[in-house]
Amino acid sequence: MRVNKSANAIAERNGREALAEQKHSKGWMYFKRNFWLYMFIIPALIWLIIFCYVPMSGIVVAFKRYTGARSIWESKWVGWKHFESFFGSYYFGLVMKNTLTLSLYSLATFPLPIILALMLNEIKNEKFKKGIQTILYAPHFISIVVVCSMISLFFAKNTGFVTQIIESITGTSPEWLTSAKAYPHIYTWSGVWQNLGWNCVIYVAALSGVDPTLHEAATIDGASRFKRILHVNLPAITPTIVITLILRVGSILSVGADKALLLKNGLNQDAAEIIATLVYERGMVGADFGFGTAVGLFTNVINIIMVLTVNWIASKVSETSLF
Repeated sequence: MRVNKSANAIAERNGREALAEQKHSKGWMYFKRNFWLYMFIIPALIWLIIFCYVPMSGIVVAFKRYTGARSIWESKWVGWKHFESFFGSYYFGLVMKNTLTLSLYSLATFPLPIILALMLNEIKNEKFKKGIQTILYAPHFISIVVVCSMISLFFAKNTGFVTQIIESITGTSPEWLTSAKAYPHIYTWSGVWQNLGWNCVIYVAALSGVDPTLHEAATIDGASRFKRILHVNLPAITPTIVITLILRVGSILSVGADKALLLKNGLNQDAAEIIATLVYERGMVGADFGFGTAVGLFTNVINIIMVLTVNWIASKVSETSLF
């Protein structure tokens, strides 16, 4: 009995070793067969290491009093002081609330590019379709500075043409640019106008790969156009939707400072003060590099946690995930 068990154990171990050796030989053969393809990856890998991984050593600034007078490694260690300064400050709750408000408000508009892509896919006239796409894509290539200048001109009190239209209808002249309540709406919907067409490109590309025979079969079964969109097109782009949603949630605290700073003024700063503007004003303008690095590290850690969490949920709910 013991002899049989030992023989079985030896046979099982030999089988595992043979399988491992076979996989190794297959992997080596695959590498040799595609050797020059792997060589093409080397420049991109070098760039990634030099510009993405090597600078990560600068994270240590978050735990030091770095002023530029000394090198990073010669600067004095301060431990968690910068984090305590951020978490214990009176503006911590304000910047977190404003950042989450703008981020979640923008996230609520996530379905709009999907709806637009589904609508564009139903246009059969190619010339008309390309014309509509060009009009929708064009705002994406306008500079943020120009967009904010347009907002300032269009919504200026008494002189902006949008304000004048509202005033002619209601009899009152709204103060768009100086209202803290209006700031999230102006910030979010101007972003929707600028990026809606561009964000739908990936979904239009995914829809172009839908098998036409599926639509033919659905039509034969009596499915209407709406039902074909719901049961053929939408499931076909669901993996793309899940991936883009995961990436979108993964940047929940990374609201850009450029647009927020350009639209910010003394009257709406209660809604315009976000994490990115705080990092810019205190970290860059105020030369408090340790504080800026600490806040940036905090936001990145939260973003990574969000990516991992949403990716795990997506892998459980559907068959699509980042990893």
